[in-house]
Amino acid sequence: MNDAAAVARRARADTSAPAAALLEIDDVTVQYKTDQSLITAAQQVSFKVYPSDRYILLGPSGCGKSSLLKAVGGYIRPAQGAIRLKGREILEPGPDRMMVFQEFDQLLPWKTVRQNVEFALEASGRMKGPQAADRAAYYIDKVGLRVFRDSYPHMLSGGMKQRVSIARGMAMEPDVLLMDEPFAALDALTRRKMQDELLRLWDDTRVTVMFVTHSIEEAVKIGTRILLLSPHPGQVKAELNGIPAGEMGAASQARLEARINEMLFAFEEAWA
Repeated sequence: MNDAAAVARRARADTSAPAAALLEIDDVTVQYKTDQSLITAAQQVSFKVYPSDRYILLGPSGCGKSSLLKAVGGYIRPAQGAIRLKGREILEPGPDRMMVFQEFDQLLPWKTVRQNVEFALEASGRMKGPQAADRAAYYIDKVGLRVFRDSYPHMLSGGMKQRVSIARGMAMEPDVLLMDEPFAALDALTRRKMQDELLRLWDDTRVTVMFVTHSIEEAVKIGTRILLLSPHPGQVKAELNGIPAGEMGAASQARLEARINEMLFAFEEAWA
């Protein structure tokens, strides 16, 4: 009887325990050199990203958002601190972290949509031949480009090119999809549509997303959690929960946007 009760207590404890962090940014400082000086982009930044998060880095231009994202990608080595994915320190780029950039021209212009997505799978050694073709077709369909699978990049709009980049990243089925202001260069209507499509894709796949933006509206719409960074050099000033799916609406979005706007402007005034 006592043994059974102990087992039951352990089972309840296991189901109620919080999920382990997927990604840990621990006291990270990111710097880069110019011809004149050493620039500190982000300073002593710490946060955790959990499985299936849509985690937003939000702050003014120059606060180190993109530098932090590139450090997570393994393209920049932190000057201080450590970045760990599933408990292992990130020291270089890897297929477990796929990046979608702001620029449209991320695709190989001599390859079709299908070939661009397949190429990432084959070049990384993830899979080849029919397996790569099937995986590519699945994610091209997910982003709504099935009828354009044999089109070349010059035949696509900016939004369609970004969909191919997202399909390519998701086809790798990475631990985390890194998105560096991927919709910033799109017109307002296309940007809104792409935000909706990203949320639909997330509903289907629950991929963990780390997303950089300087748009408060975009952060509130997309994020499950939002990290606010101070002006240069970027430091953590607040971490806010996003709006739960069942409570999303104009009024709740407006309240959170106003709160973030007030906090960001307060940071800028304090920094001035």
